Amino acid sequence: MMVVTAFPMLRALYLSLFDYSLTAPDDRDFVGLSNYWTALSDSLFWRDTANTVMIMVVTVAVELVIGFAFAMVMHRVIFARGVIRTSILIPYGIITVVSGFAWQFAFSNSNGFVNGWLPFMGDDFNWFAQYDSSIIAIMASEIWKTTPFMSLLLLAGLANVSEDMLEAAKVDGATWWQRLYKVILPNMRAAIMVAVLFRALDAYRIFDNIFVMTAGANKTESISFLTYRQTVEQFQLGIGSALSVLLFLSVLVVAFLIVKLFRVDLAQARQE
Repeated sequence: MMVVTAFPMLRALYLSLFDYSLTAPDDRDFVGLSNYWTALSDSLFWRDTANTVMIMVVTVAVELVIGFAFAMVMHRVIFARGVIRTSILIPYGIITVVSGFAWQFAFSNSNGFVNGWLPFMGDDFNWFAQYDSSIIAIMASEIWKTTPFMSLLLLAGLANVSEDMLEAAKVDGATWWQRLYKVILPNMRAAIMVAVLFRALDAYRIFDNIFVMTAGANKTESISFLTYRQTVEQFQLGIGSALSVLLFLSVLVVAFLIVKLFRVDLAQARQE
């Protein structure tokens, strides 16, 4: 872990303090926090941050709802349980780049099938010609790919809900919705927090789908894509390293906010 995690992080922190480009590897000037100021004072950084946050919030919210529905089906189904669970989990087993290309094809205005499903959009509607539809296509691909992961984590939480409590609530006359809000969801709070935390952190680092589907066109860049563009395409290791450090710090902030939002005592959830 020290070799593959700590060293690259410390190396990025070190490089972020220099004006360093691979086009002039011998010309490295110490600039302190200047790279961070350049990033934070640039409207492009904040625009990409807003994109990243929006994609994270929308995809995680939709995945939470659909994933919970899938988890309920997998938990309650009696016949062909293995087949149903395997079918639901298939998208998560597909490589993200492959699913990105598949969805890019699906949203194509020349030979895709999405326009055929949505006749009011028009057969020749180009999803990747403007910002709004491009973001929708990216989020649809992300939701389809990672909802099974969310449902798998929620399924583990459903398994810990006491059937005796559900039966007692049913005997007391509680409706299905009342059992859901009063019994199931409160007892799944820790599992929901873990599922939201894992998916939010993953969604915040979104790169693959944007790279494949739009390549950042129409202002659809994320912070990860901006970091890639500065580091790999433009060879600016100094500013690229600063962006990667800012990305890491923002991920920590997101994780902190989610944990504080749910206020889950994990030790109590583990019955310690």
